[in-house]
Amino acid sequence: MSTIRSIIKGCGSYLPERIMTNADMARFVETSDDWISERTGIRQRHIAADDEKTSDLAIKAAERALDMAGIAASDLDMIVLATATPDQTFPATATSVQHALGMHKGFAFDLQAVCSGFVYALNTADNFIKAGQVKRALVIGAETFTRILDYEDRTTCVLFGDGAGAVVLEAGEGAGQPQDRGILASRLHSDGRYGDMLYVDGGPSSTGTTGHVRMKGREVFRHAVVNLAAVMEEILADVGLTSQDVDWVVPHQANRRILEGTAKKLALSPDKVIMTVDRHANTSAASIPLALDEAVRDGRIKSGDLLMLEAMGGGFTWGGCLVRW
Repeated sequence: MSTIRSIIKGCGSYLPERIMTNADMARFVETSDDWISERTGIRQRHIAADDEKTSDLAIKAAERALDMAGIAASDLDMIVLATATPDQTFPATATSVQHALGMHKGFAFDLQAVCSGFVYALNTADNFIKAGQVKRALVIGAETFTRILDYEDRTTCVLFGDGAGAVVLEAGEGAGQPQDRGILASRLHSDGRYGDMLYVDGGPSSTGTTGHVRMKGREVFRHAVVNLAAVMEEILADVGLTSQDVDWVVPHQANRRILEGTAKKLALSPDKVIMTVDRHANTSAASIPLALDEAVRDGRIKSGDLLMLEAMGGGFTWGGCLVRW
């Protein structure tokens, strides 16, 4: 029995030129390269230029994804942009990207699920495609997260960086089997009871300010390993596969210890985990498409490979997507 599948036709990414190493950060924050790298695996992060907005990063990543896909922006039906750091409170940053790309039909909107944003956005676009409402979608994760950091809080400011990644989805036909190309299964979760463990202490209706990131690191770590392993097992069970069938895990790049802990819980080799946290730090909604694009372009991810994309973010939100490349 045939079924509609959302096939990833291309991917792209963009990182700002400015690089801040741990040693650079230690010049104005009470920290050290050893302290950061041992606890997180992070060695450097990219910082957006003063005149670079989230939309600027998103546009460059989108252009590269469209180029790989061989699809013109005018052929897109929708854009969904996952971000927790929009250009403005409104309009949606996605509409700025839409205008810059020259897409004057269809629709564009932002989606906010913090670090899980890209997985949520991918699932949203997939459902529009499966419902027959659109044929081609651009899904972007883009952040200028360093703009909401408190550089007097060394437990959080060392963790984050800026960047953007994007994928182009196109409707295709599958046989309804795990061997199909495209998105095979997704699961999304949230639990607002834990909202005070990872949050920003500001907003338009509360303080009238942007606010800064606040986090209870140990609690977040504990929940992340358990939740991410569980959601991956749920997704694999949905399609009758096991973790041993997965060729690559492309995770949210929060912390090396979380990535290693999740892989261990699923009995996965660390060699199957795409890891960029050492060079990109945590780029929130941008981290999965950044890692995906790197692994596709360097040849690790090949046609037919089975990928597990997974993330957890503030809220708590978490989820995953199983994709046949």
